[in-house]
Amino acid sequence: MSKVSLEEPSAHESSDAAVAFGQHVGGLWRDLLGERLGGVYLIGSLAHGGYRSAYSDIDIALITQTPLAAADFDVVNRKILLSSAVLGPKVSLFWADATFSAGRFPPLDRIDYLDHRIALVEHRCVLPERPTIDEVRAYLSADPLQKWSEEVMRLSGLPALLAHDRKSYLRALLYPARFLYSWETGRVASNDGAVAYVDWCNLAGSEVHLLTRALRCRNGEDDISLLFPERWRLRELFRICTECVRAAQDR
Repeated sequence: MSKVSLEEPSAHESSDAAVAFGQHVGGLWRDLLGERLGGVYLIGSLAHGGYRSAYSDIDIALITQTPLAAADFDVVNRKILLSSAVLGPKVSLFWADATFSAGRFPPLDRIDYLDHRIALVEHRCVLPERPTIDEVRAYLSADPLQKWSEEVMRLSGLPALLAHDRKSYLRALLYPARFLYSWETGRVASNDGAVAYVDWCNLAGSEVHLLTRALRCRNGEDDISLLFPERWRLRELFRICTECVRAAQDR
């Protein structure tokens, strides 16, 4: 299979190249599914702003008329990886059937789809019911909080920040801003918007300065390794978020 012309922009590929690759992925799903396809959309940082090649995924929302089979994913994923060794692994797929009763499409990603989606291919627009803030909080306080807590414990105990942990460390530092934003508003924002909201509402106290510095690293203004000596502060950010959960449960 020939590679698409945007190969290989290396670690410095632009958001334009990522969008173009998203369009390529949309075409692959269109060609495979035909009339079974509802639409393919960009969500995440390519849709609501803040895409950074070093840290961002290419988030794709796929809506189908009927549930997909494992073979469908195998066919398209193989073509995605053959198309670009750089951009292919960045693709993160969220999908649902037309009733949103099958697939992988968590509440926050549904909200992102409802509020920020950018159509790559659209045969039929399907809009799910908006998750309530109670549903958002139930989701946040379960698997996402557990996974972040595991990363907090792992990263705060590292003796050195190796190359393969740089992305995970930055994401762990910025996650509490997105957590607190969505917890309070029931919405989804860019990292920039979430940090600004947490600062404005004083949701993280003095720890907001660490969030602001992490955001500067994400935006290419500083090196994330400069924040590694402060990895112990991840535990304080975790405490702040879990206190929000406990306060809601005590009401």
